[in-house]
Amino acid sequence: MNYAASLATVVVLAFFFPLLVRLASVYGVSRSLSASTLAVVLTFVTATYLIRFQVTRFRQSTTKLDAARAQVAQHPDQARAYFVDDEHLATMLLRLGRRREAADVVDRYARLAGAREVEITALREALAKAERRQRGEG
Repeated sequence: MNYAASLATVVVLAFFFPLLVRLASVYGVSRSLSASTLAVVLTFVTATYLIRFQVTRFRQSTTKLDAARAQVAQHPDQARAYFVDDEHLATMLLRLGRRREAADVVDRYARLAGAREVEITALREALAKAERRQRGEG
């Protein structure tokens, strides 16, 4: 779930819960009103936490991606420069949905002398899987 979807969820909840509170007051159920109010507060707290969690996770991913790009720019001929915390730059790009850029990185990595064939094969398989998923083939 991305940031926009998280915000859309909060907007939907923001409109749903006031209607629930109004419905409870129409029926004169004050206990329901209290429970609804508590549910509203808990929902907004939970939604806020989830949005912050998503944004923090995205920022960490982009920071890690920037570090990997800087390593590759600094040492373009070293295979180990493509890894940050034992994760390949192409894998990070695929996780963020950047397939074209990941394909370019895999091609550059495959041309390096220190690149292992097993890693290249695994990266190409991950890239092919992302392509199939994008086309809807499962």
